[in-house]
Amino acid sequence: MGRKMEWAGKEKHMRGIPRKLVFLAVGAFAKAVATLLNTTSVHNADTLIRLVRSRPPGIPLLTVSNHMSTLDDPLLWGFKGFPSLDANLARWVLSAEDICFKNYALTYFFRLGKCIPITRGAGIYQEHMNEALQCLNNGAWLHTFPEGKVSQEDAPIRRLKWGTASLIVRAHVTPIVLPMVHSAFEEVMPEKFFLDRRPPFPLCNKKIKIMIGQPLEFDIPKMRQVAISKSRGDHLFSSTTSRGWPVISSHGLDLDEAAQRCLYSTISQQIQTVMEELRSLAKSS
Repeated sequence: MGRKMEWAGKEKHMRGIPRKLVFLAVGAFAKAVATLLNTTSVHNADTLIRLVRSRPPGIPLLTVSNHMSTLDDPLLWGFKGFPSLDANLARWVLSAEDICFKNYALTYFFRLGKCIPITRGAGIYQEHMNEALQCLNNGAWLHTFPEGKVSQEDAPIRRLKWGTASLIVRAHVTPIVLPMVHSAFEEVMPEKFFLDRRPPFPLCNKKIKIMIGQPLEFDIPKMRQVAISKSRGDHLFSSTTSRGWPVISSHGLDLDEAAQRCLYSTISQQIQTVMEELRSLAKSS
């Protein structure tokens, strides 16, 4: 399908008019569901809005969140005061290929919506991860769901997939990483509503809560050096069966697969810890 219609995701496709129409429609839908049909409270909304609207030029933004329903995106951006109708400010997002890109019509629609197809189980160096990396290298905003799949259980944040960490490490400019956690989207769009199916429309009168953390900063050059040293002395990373990952070279250092595993694990654990703190804060507030 032509590299999954990558051309339709370009800003200049038909002068950007189809993209603007999609964001007007989807943004209005998100606002209606999040603010009119349900009640949404947001902790630290100003930080997200500031980083979306006015972060320094050329500095990419990477937001990460838990994944509670198939409507997390776009409903996450429907809260009051967020510029969800503006296609230029909108996020790029990693989306499941088997759900969002099943046919030509869906593929075209989600491409206009700045979605990047990801094949579950295909690894962190699959083709379209390079497209996500290019978004960061362009200074854009990218959102990921690093748990990797929807889970509607009231449970701790699961171990994060390493794809997000690999993007942080490989980006030309280390992105601002903003963790966030939400709840009640699993009530708005339950996976098993009737006959083990989702409802045809989002449900109403739910209390959505979005907890936005503080930006995380990673000193990647320093963390690379630590990972190289640790991976050489840690049997856990050096003895694992190789997946054939390429050696990464930057900052004057070569990261082999063992060092990458060590580094991605460290970054993922730090993000997971902060997300779990936000989840606990949401439950106690």
